Amino acid sequence: MPAWHHEILTLCFKVWTVGSVYRDPMSSLNSPDSYPSVEHGSAVDDFHGTLVADPFRILEDADDPVTQSFVADQNLLSRATLDAIATRESIRSRLAEKWTYPQAGVPFSRRGRWFQWRNSGQQNQPVLWVMSAPVDEGEVLLDPNELSPDGTVAIGGLSVSPDGELVAYALSEAGSDWQTWRVRSVATREDLVDTVTWSKFSNASWLPDASGFFYGAPDRPDDGDELSAQVRGLRILLHRLGTAQEEDEVIFAPSEPDWLPDHSTTADGRFLVIAVQRGTDPANRLFVIDLSSPSMEAQVLTDTFEWASSVVASSGDALWVLTDCGADRRRILRAERRPDGSFTAIDTWSEVIGEQPAMLMSAVHCGNRLVCHYLADAHSELRVYRLDGSFDSEISLPGVVTVGDAFDRGSDVSGDPDDAVIVFNTTSFLQSGTLWRHDLESHETTMLRAGEADLDESNYVTELLMATSADGTRVPVFCSHRRDVEANGEVPVWLYGYGGFNIPLTPSFSVPVAVWLERGGVFAMAVLRGGGEYGTAWHDAGRLANKQNVFDDFAACARLLVETGWTRPERIAINGASNGGLLVGACLNQHPELYGAAIAQVGVMDMLRFHRFTIGWAWASDYGLADDPEQFAWLIAYSPLHNVRSDASYPPVLVMTGDHDDRVVPGHSLKYVAALQEAVRERGVGGPILLRVATSAGHGAGKPIAMRIDEAADMLAFMEASLG
Repeated sequence: MPAWHHEILTLCFKVWTVGSVYRDPMSSLNSPDSYPSVEHGSAVDDFHGTLVADPFRILEDADDPVTQSFVADQNLLSRATLDAIATRESIRSRLAEKWTYPQAGVPFSRRGRWFQWRNSGQQNQPVLWVMSAPVDEGEVLLDPNELSPDGTVAIGGLSVSPDGELVAYALSEAGSDWQTWRVRSVATREDLVDTVTWSKFSNASWLPDASGFFYGAPDRPDDGDELSAQVRGLRILLHRLGTAQEEDEVIFAPSEPDWLPDHSTTADGRFLVIAVQRGTDPANRLFVIDLSSPSMEAQVLTDTFEWASSVVASSGDALWVLTDCGADRRRILRAERRPDGSFTAIDTWSEVIGEQPAMLMSAVHCGNRLVCHYLADAHSELRVYRLDGSFDSEISLPGVVTVGDAFDRGSDVSGDPDDAVIVFNTTSFLQSGTLWRHDLESHETTMLRAGEADLDESNYVTELLMATSADGTRVPVFCSHRRDVEANGEVPVWLYGYGGFNIPLTPSFSVPVAVWLERGGVFAMAVLRGGGEYGTAWHDAGRLANKQNVFDDFAACARLLVETGWTRPERIAINGASNGGLLVGACLNQHPELYGAAIAQVGVMDMLRFHRFTIGWAWASDYGLADDPEQFAWLIAYSPLHNVRSDASYPPVLVMTGDHDDRVVPGHSLKYVAALQEAVRERGVGGPILLRVATSAGHGAGKPIAMRIDEAADMLAFMEASLG
């Protein structure tokens, strides 16, 4: 048992209970009866002739009394252990102090009205304000904090009508992905009678005259199955204001139930653009509906799943499309419409902006130009082009930053096609968010609001290091630390990663990271294959048969931190969430000797059954499916649940999930912890292994500040105690 755990137990309650049995707090958690246990079940699956036992399958059923008892007992154990860490309360107090800084999203306009998300620093959920100008004080339009006393009701989606008079907003409860849409009048601050329920994975897109909006929804789940039922058959519907939801018209239904449609309207209101993906694979088909036509017939724009494409601008009958067709790091093409309303094939489109060494993330039509957001070594650059593709200018940014909305609720850059003024926000590991105004005509950039977090940037530094993975690939690692912290081989390191689903990791501000840096630690963020930082080939190199590259990349980053003299393995804590939780579980099994602690949040841990719950089937584009013999071989080789080692000495592990996570269901974490605790208990060394299940919490979105502070306090205290 690690020495720190003896110290924790001496500070623990004199007794703590598991069920009705009292236990000596000085007893070892590695003894046979220390961890809450689950009787082995008899479930065995035959995968192409390979029999795989699943002894903890009962824990997939959140309503079973066995599962509920297991969760309650695990929470008693983890709560007692974490609360007994001497530094936890001081950490929590500092987190609460630093989290009180005001935050503001990127303002956006509709017909002279400006809208902005803000949080005073004291609110569980951000509040929507309406103003007459980007920096006006304005008035509160929508405050979700009034909807629940504990802050667990959040706004999951929002769309303002083209005339700026109405706001469609989606409510999400307890972190669930299910949404209920309401409509609010900007003038009266009152809600209309309209209510649209059981929407999921959808935004809202308005008709040009604001008489209704489009939204996405599958069939309603059966009662009792809301958090576990598979989600298929997502359709696009039109809700006309003043009518009952039962009258909503299905506008678009994919030909296959596993195809997921998304929708948006072009800035000029002319077209509804529908992008259809197969699960989470970024490659898509594009359809457009001319909203000036009463037929609302969908026309094909791209008809194969070979490329990922999106419409970024429209003018008349022409569309500008951002695509990776013929460009690994993406380019922009111009699509032409025929007289009959159809579009020519993509191989006939003209190139407007060609592929560049940096990754083209997005483009916004502003001031009759395209403002393009690029990633160069995982940080932002902004370049401006004319609609004919000629280069206009580059917008200077303040160092290694990310351009994006503070609340991730809007586009990277806010502006209108006919207005030369744009607004954007920059953030970094050391800067909480600065709001900028830029004039595309004069090329002048003005700071509108500086970041207000309590962190003196001059006392800290961020470096970009390069690790070498097992196959020779160079893997970037951002390292932030106090200037006075030296590489003495003993510095505690928080190593974070994700590596999947074409999602990029870029510099961003985090209060827990700021507190960790303040307390003398290093925060390292690994830019792993599988992500979206370097183009399609980078993503492909970390998925399906290549998934092991991601784990090798992460291990290489840990080794680099040791080789460069910063630390030693016993003082590295690895952390990731969702697909990043899978990353932590797989790396922990493969190289437990490389890490001093591990924190896996809402992780995908059972790679043989993930597709059987909620939206899990959609992840096959990155993982594959065990139903296929070849893909089964990939998955069984690294699945965290199926590779727990009885011969390994595991470091301290904290597994975190939420009881309302209907994306990565809690059963993943519960089964993994049960297996890990059993292995540690049988060997008699390693751990402790703790499970923390949050109440009224989902996959992460919409989590109130008070809950985030408590969660971060547990994480930081656990890391400090584990790493010494």
